[in-house]
Order: sequence, then structure tokens, then C-alpha cells
Amino acid sequence: MFWSLLFILALYLTAPAYAAFVKHEIYSHLVGSPIAQLPLWVSSWGKIGMVSIEDINGDGIVQLAELVLNPDVILLATPEIAGLPYVISGLVAAGALAAALSTADGLLLTIASALSHDLYYKIFRPQATTQWRLVVSKSLLLVVAVLAATVASQKPATILFMVAWAFSLAGAALFPALIVGVFWKRATPAGAVSGMLVGLLLTLYYMVRVHFDSIPWLRLEGIGMEPWFGIQSTSAGVWGVAAGFATIIVVSLLGKPPNKETQDFVESVRYPEIDR
Repeated sequence: MFWSLLFILALYLTAPAYAAFVKHEIYSHLVGSPIAQLPLWVSSWGKIGMVSIEDINGDGIVQLAELVLNPDVILLATPEIAGLPYVISGLVAAGALAAALSTADGLLLTIASALSHDLYYKIFRPQATTQWRLVVSKSLLLVVAVLAATVASQKPATILFMVAWAFSLAGAALFPALIVGVFWKRATPAGAVSGMLVGLLLTLYYMVRVHFDSIPWLRLEGIGMEPWFGIQSTSAGVWGVAAGFATIIVVSLLGKPPNKETQDFVESVRYPEIDR
């Protein structure tokens, strides 16, 4: 855990610095330069539409308002800006793609396994054979992948926003149930499930309403609203977590308390006995 957090800290500190250095280079050496004397990397990335310069006022000088950069070029063009071989940009892109795929395949497998085992097998069809459960798992894997690709293809926001949304959704759905389930023996399964659903749906509702004014591919228009207390969509999980805790407590208190065996299990989770 220590080494994981250390490397994550290094990544989170260096990534913004990486972008800041590139922007400093662009603002210092590109903006204000004659268009006829632009660096070679500008024309290279301009051929594939990642960089665009339009001389609006016709003075032959690059102005900041005349420069359009694709966000991805900040990452990909840096090696070339620094004078490194072009192949380094390919290695950077390959590393980013490998990291994305390694994360995506783990999440897809987790989602498909949870749906097929916890939902299909445990709730809807306990008598299903192992072979049939495997078929369902692989089918759900394909369905989830297609849904994820469909949403990603719409490019709803930048990667920064989407990562923050993912953490907000995960935190709102899972955090209250995990905490209450360990530290409150009165919590019930119905309360946990209700809290997870309420937290997830409220976070998703707030996220969509604050960030989008319309979603054309879903034919939703005029759905935007002002943030509550100035909290932006990237922090929507704040409301989901609070609603999740409240829902779990209320629903649990309205239902029957868990049996003694379950409460003893929760107690053992909090204070495990170590065999010597």
C-alpha cells in the first residue's frame, strides 16, 4: 500500500507539471512567432488536425486567440517539442493506451462477474449451471463493453471530468454502505441496497443536470441547472454520499434488525481475533 500510494503521488504531482511545462513552452516560444517560421512539430501535428493556426488579423504573427490545440497534443507532442525523436511520442501514446486497456479490462471483468454471479446467479437463477453462468458472464461482458464504448464515443467531457465523475459515482454508491456495514451492526441488507441506489442515482442526476444543458443523442433539451452551493459536477459525489448515509440509516431503522449471527460477524470484522 505504501509503495502504491508513493507512485500514485508521483504520478499526480508530475502530470500537472508536465502540462504546465508544455503550456509554458507554447506561450513563450510559439505565441508571438511569425507564422512562416513556426517549429516543425506544429506542421507535423497540424497535418492530423491536432494543431490549428488561423491568421485572423492577417499580421503574420501567431496570436493566442488564433491557436487551437487538441488537449491530447499536450501529451503527445512534448517529446518532439523537447527535441527527442518522433518515436518517443509513439511510445508515450502506446503507454497511455496500454494503461487505459489494462484498467478497462479489469473493470469490465469485474462488472460482468458481479452482474452474472451476484445478480443473475444469486438472485434470479440459483439453479443455473456453471457452463450457463459462464455464457451469461461473457455475454454481459460484451454488452457492458458496447455500452461503455457508446458513451465514450459521444465525448461528453474531457478525461479529467470523466475520471472525477467515475470516482464520484463509485464513492456515492459504495462508500456509505462499506462504512456503515462495518461500524454499525444495526444496518440491514435492504438499507445498504437502498443507500447504494439512492447515492448513485442522486449523484448521476446532479452530475448530468449541472454539466449538460442538453444531450442530443438522448434527445434531452433544457436540462441544465445551477450548482447547489457552488459544488461542480466533478464533486457530485458529496451529495450522493450524504444521501446514501441517510438512506441506509432510515431504511435500516424501519426494518427488522439483523440476526445475532450477522451482528457477530460484523463484530468479528471490526475486532478480528488473531490465532497464535
